[in-house]
Formats: sequence, C-alpha cells, structure tokens
Amino acid sequence: MAASTKVPAKPPTTHLGLVRRARRVDRELAETYPDARCELDFTSPLELLVATVLSAQTTDVRVNQVTPTLFRRFPDAAAYAGADRDELETILKPLGFFRAKSASLMGLGQALVERFDGEVPGRLEDLVTLPGVGRKTANVVLGNAFGVPGITVDTHVKRVSRRLGWTEETDPVKIETALGDLIERSEWTMMSHRLIFHGRRCCFARKPNCSGCPVAGLCPSAGTAG
Repeated sequence: MAASTKVPAKPPTTHLGLVRRARRVDRELAETYPDARCELDFTSPLELLVATVLSAQTTDVRVNQVTPTLFRRFPDAAAYAGADRDELETILKPLGFFRAKSASLMGLGQALVERFDGEVPGRLEDLVTLPGVGRKTANVVLGNAFGVPGITVDTHVKRVSRRLGWTEETDPVKIETALGDLIERSEWTMMSHRLIFHGRRCCFARKPNCSGCPVAGLCPSAGTAG
C-alpha cells in the first residue's frame, strides 16, 4: 500500500472524530498487516502463558528458540511446580535473567496446581493473581488462547498509540481503557497485534519510518516523532 502524505494530521476536535480516525487507522493497518498475530509459538493456554512470562526483557524470536525443549520437558503445571531448578535454569539460560525466570515458572506452576487444578484460568481477575502475571500477560493469554478480547499494552502499543494521538496517558491500565473506548471490543486483540506489528516494522522507537508509513496522513506525529 502506498504511503499517505507526511503532513501531520490535525487532531480531531471531538471524541467522535477521534473514534472515527482510530477505527480508520485500524482498518488501514489491517490491510497493511493481514498476517498480524501473536508471534510467540504455542499450542495451549499454558504454553502461551509460559512463553509470555519468558518474553519479558527478551525477544519473541529468542523465546521461540527455547520453548520447544522447555515444553517437551515440562508439559503441564505440575511439571513446572516440581521442576529441578538447575535443569530449568540450563534450558532458560539463553534468555537472560534465567534464575528469576526459573523461579517465576516454578511459582506459576505451584499456583496453578494449588488454586486452579493445574489449568490456566480463563478470566482476567484470576490470571492476574498468578505470580509474575499482570494485565498485559493476562490479556495476551485471554485474547490468543481463549478468544476473549483484550488489549495488550506493551512498549509498541504504548508508543504507537500515543504517536497516533489516541491517548496522552502513560500508565498502561489507563492506555488500555482509552484504547478500549476507541476501538470495537471485537477488534481489541487484533488491534493490539496490528499496533505491535506496526511498531516493530515501521513506527520504530528512535527513528520511525514516516515516509513509508501507511497511516502517516492520519497521524499527528508524522514527520515529527523521534
């Protein structure tokens, strides 16, 4: 798709105008990134939960390199709860912070076994009670493993949504609320993927590619973000 003009768009003067612009941007990003998805490899809610916990302070690519071995060796919550710490640390060592991450997975497994019969709960209010699980991780699991719409406010969603003028908030929970007020609930999960794809492929943190951006004509930061 050809890039839009680089002249910064004027911010909408009404909330309705902002809603309309946000939904237009989301449609444009849907056309630009038809393959937008969760880039962590998983086959079950537990695998996605574990992979998401491990993705902190590392890349999805690196996590995906480690998880095949991890998932074979630890197929369920009970296996994590009773894991040999040295073995777990050896598997996770390529990710960095492997001692802390090993402790997190063992604690996660214990909590799942003790409070949820070893199953990953499908409600946000239950997920966030698990050690190492906040709203971001919970929404990833809900949206991609359970089909429950959720907004994942990671570093890309935070950056891109602010540049687009969708919110001025910096707190992740307030950003989640603001975005949820703009985009249809049924699109929350996919909208998150699209913003993440856009942040990783075009709207970079240090030097966004505004000249190649498909929504530059709808973005108040076009040509000025840095």
